[in-house]
Amino acid sequence: MARRTSLLIALLGALFYLPWLGGVHLFDWDEINFAEIAREMMLTKDYLRVYIDYRPFWEKPPLFIWMQLIAMKSVGVGEYAARLPNAICGIITLVVLYRMGRKLFDHSFGLIWALVYFGTVLPFLYFKSGIIDPYFNLFIFLGMYYFILAYWKKDQFELDLPKNYWWYLFLGGFFIGMGILTKGPVALVISCLVFFVYWVYQRFRFYINVPQFLFFLVAASFITLAWFGIETLKNGPWYITTFTKYQYELFSKPVAGHRGFPGYHFVVVLVGCFPASLFAIRAFWKMPAEQQRYQQDFKRWMIFLFWTVLILFTIVKSKIVHYSSMSYFPVTFLASLTIYHIIHQRIVFSRWIKAGIWTIGAIFILVTLALPILAQQIDVLKPLFKDPFAQANLEAQVRWTGFEVIPAIFLLVLLIVSTVLWRRNQLETGIRVLFIGMSVFVMLTLIFL
Repeated sequence: MARRTSLLIALLGALFYLPWLGGVHLFDWDEINFAEIAREMMLTKDYLRVYIDYRPFWEKPPLFIWMQLIAMKSVGVGEYAARLPNAICGIITLVVLYRMGRKLFDHSFGLIWALVYFGTVLPFLYFKSGIIDPYFNLFIFLGMYYFILAYWKKDQFELDLPKNYWWYLFLGGFFIGMGILTKGPVALVISCLVFFVYWVYQRFRFYINVPQFLFFLVAASFITLAWFGIETLKNGPWYITTFTKYQYELFSKPVAGHRGFPGYHFVVVLVGCFPASLFAIRAFWKMPAEQQRYQQDFKRWMIFLFWTVLILFTIVKSKIVHYSSMSYFPVTFLASLTIYHIIHQRIVFSRWIKAGIWTIGAIFILVTLALPILAQQIDVLKPLFKDPFAQANLEAQVRWTGFEVIPAIFLLVLLIVSTVLWRRNQLETGIRVLFIGMSVFVMLTLIFL
């Protein structure tokens, strides 16, 4: 059953993530940079060093670039190839969440978690993009997951874990190392901060002893040195020195003009993770106690991960939407937990959740309606954008047809249909319609706008 369901989920992901990847031009600064790096790597045939404008580029390691390079060699240079790795990441992520949820709870919870992630706005958009973060976040999450399994195995939690805890520690370190190769040491920073918070919660009890933790770090370092070590041996310490300095600057000051107010990432997650964010809020309040000790503990880990990411990147001076994207995993887990209990009638479907869905849904409707109108007055808006790259994007010639209102109309109908189903006490069907419908809405928005 698990294999068949995993296959169906993968097919659903492929149906939504693979089409129309090249239908939208590369518009994000990072999208264009990474795609150009992959193109230049293909031309220079220097697969060990990262270049932009044929000069060494120190901001990112090469793992994601290698994925784009393989895609470009397979389907040709272009937007589709640049985004294809993340579309595949989306398919993998949905299957991973289903299988995790099934292992931690049951088949029903696994389906809910996959559906919630699938139908949440920003995660869906990220799998249609050419930025690094989807793989980076998945590697960190897998690394933490296997670290937690090692702890559970060591402390003899009730969950069936057939492998030795050293194997789970190795897998945890392996995926954290992959995260470092994808974007940098922030992968290790985030995971270790969460481990530290859990250690404090445990009143400084060593739930993983020092040799075990060192083994985890060695596994992560081994994977990381597969490239960082070779780069340093071949070209000297320039890259790693400049890269480390750049990482420090991202934390200590707003790089490239990326400023924001203190609550920036909280707003991004609340609105960008619609509708999952509203269901997730309910999980922070008193909930029915999970039946198993490991279920209670995993919820605790997810809450610690959420707050660690949000507080860390609130402190960081540079404010970029991508930075809080690691929180999508705990947000969707907590949302799934709420939905799971609503469906099983252990908690009520609160009116404030429904009101919040309509409030944020209305914002999406209004923005979707306003964009074509504002875009037709582009000369008035140009002075508001100081960045030369943004100014150049605004020079694009666009023909507006009037069909651009279709996504907004679709979302309005979707909210009405979901509300009618809830009033008829068809809660599960209404929630399923909402999340599947949101994925359709995002797809329509990409196509029409």
